[in-house]
Amino acid sequence: MLTLEVKPRGTAESAQTIRAQGSVPAVLYGPKEASTAIAIDARTLEHAWKQAGETTIVTLKGAGADKDTLIRDVQVHPVTGRLLHADFYVLEKGKKIEIAVPLAFTGEAPAEKQGHIISKALHEIEIEVVPAELPHNLPVDISRLENVGDHITASQIPLPPSATLLTHGDETVVSVTAFVEEKIESAAPPPVEVAVATEQAEPVPEGVKSEKPTE
Repeated sequence: MLTLEVKPRGTAESAQTIRAQGSVPAVLYGPKEASTAIAIDARTLEHAWKQAGETTIVTLKGAGADKDTLIRDVQVHPVTGRLLHADFYVLEKGKKIEIAVPLAFTGEAPAEKQGHIISKALHEIEIEVVPAELPHNLPVDISRLENVGDHITASQIPLPPSATLLTHGDETVVSVTAFVEEKIESAAPPPVEVAVATEQAEPVPEGVKSEKPTE
């Protein structure tokens, strides 16, 4: 869990002014929380974003009572990569949340060492979980993948005690497929047709004698 110091901002303060002061304009909201405009130190927020992503609880201090939140959305400058704006979703205490949690593939698959292909079909799964048990990611151990056809489904991924899987349990997360080397056949060059010219004597008109040249 991370903590961020924030400060409320007035409607008269423009986003450009806040950024010029070294802060990032943001907003916090929730099912039982009115939308509130805030400002956060840019460096502090960027550090928290890299650590937390969208699946780690961030406690906001300075905007009334402390609020446990998730970073729901960020806007990033397309050239500089700087954060331009952030949305914080305020969690309800004791109530489960629905969230997509990224998967972290761990271990080495024996099948891959044999030259086969490890196909990763999903990179996140959806769960419902109490905020206190929200994982930053869910590990998927691929060391059990030994042969072609071996696979891991969503239902086989360990979840926190309070979590319920929302993704269909039979969905394949990762599987092994055989590596088949394609043979490239070299096309034979097309036969070259050689045209042979033959001399043909001009037909002699009827009634005209053909004379051979004198040697």
